[in-house]
Amino acid sequence: MKTRNFLYLLIFALNSCQSGSNKNTAIQREITYNQKDKEILEQVFLLFASEKHIPAGDLMIKVGTFFLETPYVGQTLEIEPEQLVVNLRELDCTTFAESVLAISRTLKSENPSFEHFAGELQKIRYRNGTIDGYPSRIHYFSDWIFENNKKNVVKDVSKDLANTPYPLNINFMSTHTKSYKQLKDSLLIPVMAAQEKEISSRTMYFIPTEKIKEIENQLQDGDIAGITTKIEGLDISHVVLLFRKEGKIRVLHASSTAMKVVQSDETLEEYLQNSKMATGIMVARPL
Repeated sequence: MKTRNFLYLLIFALNSCQSGSNKNTAIQREITYNQKDKEILEQVFLLFASEKHIPAGDLMIKVGTFFLETPYVGQTLEIEPEQLVVNLRELDCTTFAESVLAISRTLKSENPSFEHFAGELQKIRYRNGTIDGYPSRIHYFSDWIFENNKKNVVKDVSKDLANTPYPLNINFMSTHTKSYKQLKDSLLIPVMAAQEKEISSRTMYFIPTEKIKEIENQLQDGDIAGITTKIEGLDISHVVLLFRKEGKIRVLHASSTAMKVVQSDETLEEYLQNSKMATGIMVARPL
């Protein structure tokens, strides 16, 4: 029974981290949000309005620390039909990173607004920035890095840092269909399998845990790190922001263990070493 419960918790976390309806006539999208989300966004805009010209990574950490103590809640994006979900009241590891990145990019724009933020979030979260059903959302984080590198939203610096190929054999979603309510539609399964095959065909790179100390001084505040994993069929099991404290890189993330957004007391190297399933990181640098 303990093993079964652990598996259920694992799949719930992976589901969450892979990750009122209103029409915006300027951008033509369906958006789900709460009035409190707008209030939080306005608060962030006011707080950091004078810091729009600082480096992108530094702004990422300032915005990220604003969300400390925000509750961890998984599966907030699982709304049918597929639409843009804005939820700044409850975050999982991926929605935390996406929201912080979208807010930071919006702050650097000429006229920060909810509409601009929604456009940035959609661009980041969806393949080609277009919502076209469940498969259009980017579900695997190595794919997220690949797609957002193409859009010049982030730069994949993993190869530059360690030049270590990361073998991809992606099939988790198509082989765990009962864990994803949208995949009850059997017509979507071959679509997801085709995406997994394409992702698996790519040559991508990572920084193994044993090389973290060697390249640590090249990591920067605000780098987005995907924690690579031994879990079969999966590429990345968790997403964190990196920041430097007392000369050491640490993590800022929405933690399913702490059930809130936290900063780690341990270093990145210690964090990886203390995880039985982690093998290293892939790194995306905000542009």
